[in-house]
Amino acid sequence: MGHDEPMDAPDPRSDLPDPRSDLAALRTEYELGGLDEADAGDDPMALFTRWFDQARAGGVHEPNAMVLATVAADGRPSSRTVLLKGVDDRGFSFFTNHTSRKARELAHQPRCALLFGWYDVQRQVRVEGIASLLPREETEAYFASRPRGSQIGAWASAQSSVVADRDELDRIYTETEQRFPDEVPCPPGWGGYLVEPTDIEFWQGRRSRMHDRIAFNRLPEGWRKVRLAP
Repeated sequence: MGHDEPMDAPDPRSDLPDPRSDLAALRTEYELGGLDEADAGDDPMALFTRWFDQARAGGVHEPNAMVLATVAADGRPSSRTVLLKGVDDRGFSFFTNHTSRKARELAHQPRCALLFGWYDVQRQVRVEGIASLLPREETEAYFASRPRGSQIGAWASAQSSVVADRDELDRIYTETEQRFPDEVPCPPGWGGYLVEPTDIEFWQGRRSRMHDRIAFNRLPEGWRKVRLAP
């Protein structure tokens, strides 16, 4: 008696629609609020702080997550998400390894851009500015406030370099833990950047794609405020 050929098991995903099939039809109607010139005020940093607090209160996941865009020496752009770790009248600050790709690109071209995408509250903020290193004392003060695991990671990872596999990363991390059984000093090749804004744009979604866009441009005499067409 011959053996029956095994039947292929049905693909449980075969009846599901292709998620790419209706991309052109995907849309959301924005109707949570608006932004007029009077509400924006004349100080974009004050408006940013207010919007940041509202994003956090509105349940936005990691409201301090921002996309940092840089450009390489050959003109190639790149972007990645980093975390905002400070904001004041000077600008926006974050921390990273100085050997990372973003740090190397900022060393060549300090002009960069930031994007805060607070989609749950139908808002985004675009920032263009110039990055510079934060004073070492600010870097060391922030590093001392980090969890021990993050401090070890800053020493263990030669950020953006090629590694053989995950095991190599885990081995280096373990060796670094053993190297610093107590206090972990701030690595010399790790530090903070301050992005001093030259342009800040606030975007508030509105119905029928007639969004509110209020932009600020820094001039020698102060900030100039304009409304942009959506």
